[in-house]
Amino acid sequence: MDRRAFVVVIDACGVGELPDAADYGDGGSNTLRHVADAVGGLALPTLGGLGLGNIIELPGVPPSPSPVLHGRLAPVGPGKDSSNGHWELMGVVVAAAPPTYPAGLPDDLLSLVEATVGSPVLCNRPHDGLAAIEDYGAEHLSSGAPILYTSQDSVVQLAAHTSVLAPEQLYAICAALRGALRGPDAVRRVIARPFEGDVGAFVRTEGRRDYTLPPPSPSQLELLGAAGIAVHGVGKAPALFDGIGFSEVHPGATNDEAIASVERLVSTLDGGLVFANLIETDQLYGHRKDAAGFHRALAKIDAALARWIAATGKDDLLIVTADHGCDPASGHTDHTREYSPLLASFAGHGGRRHDGRLADVGASVLDWLTGRTATLPGRSFIGDA
Repeated sequence: MDRRAFVVVIDACGVGELPDAADYGDGGSNTLRHVADAVGGLALPTLGGLGLGNIIELPGVPPSPSPVLHGRLAPVGPGKDSSNGHWELMGVVVAAAPPTYPAGLPDDLLSLVEATVGSPVLCNRPHDGLAAIEDYGAEHLSSGAPILYTSQDSVVQLAAHTSVLAPEQLYAICAALRGALRGPDAVRRVIARPFEGDVGAFVRTEGRRDYTLPPPSPSQLELLGAAGIAVHGVGKAPALFDGIGFSEVHPGATNDEAIASVERLVSTLDGGLVFANLIETDQLYGHRKDAAGFHRALAKIDAALARWIAATGKDDLLIVTADHGCDPASGHTDHTREYSPLLASFAGHGGRRHDGRLADVGASVLDWLTGRTATLPGRSFIGDA
């Protein structure tokens, strides 16, 4: 068997405010600590054994006496969305902040969007996605106008009931929006959000699609591919790179689906990288400020990690990290500008602490799988003394 690497991103699982967090309205943010406080302590034996409680003080998670390599990772570039986080994990650092619309789209841009959509839109303000369909769903059903909402992140999201717009129609509209939003208005992602159900009981389907700008520079994924290393994407990770650098894509619209995909790959893969996103801590619980749900999702991930660890060996690198925060104690429902945790299990880790950049993850994967030193941003922690 060739060497394997598994990078598991627990979406929005931040571990404390970055030095510039106040500039984003996120002073004092600490997603994992505030989830722990809200639920009276975390019960995460596998993550705890790996050293989660060695990274920061966490109620319910004491420091491990035998941690894996552990620490906190910071982005170098601006922003606090999933594109930023995942790109930087793989060595793509963007200097300029992308456009954001925390007060909704301005009139000129709204006119462009409505012309592209072919109808007026509802909402046009920052909103939690589930609340948006609850608040505007009935009007959407009667008028046929899609629901458009924004946030502090570089996204435009469009929701439509499947009885009003079939998913393929919604996807076509969002693809057209992706093409129309260019230049200074080139948001990182246009996200299609189909939903179904009756008034008062709307539910989002698993048909979410992200229409993403491609990374502006090569990532470690492309360097791995050039070296003949297979790159497997799980969940929304491939979409965040517009598919660039991935050999194969595996299901992961829900945590259960993503966990099953990773489990299958851990059991069957002979070599290569698995880059997986576990979305529900962000999508279902972080934005909704549901600390109990966040904890339940973490507990399910914790149990899966125990199985994955049991199925890995000396030729495997397993990294658990995050892309940003989404603190349930913050004064808004958007992401929070935070450090990401780093837990890395591999032969020779020595239980060391490593505090560095998000890009150190991709550099370490390249080192582990090819023995090469990264030429992109990031420094490998594989051979650190």
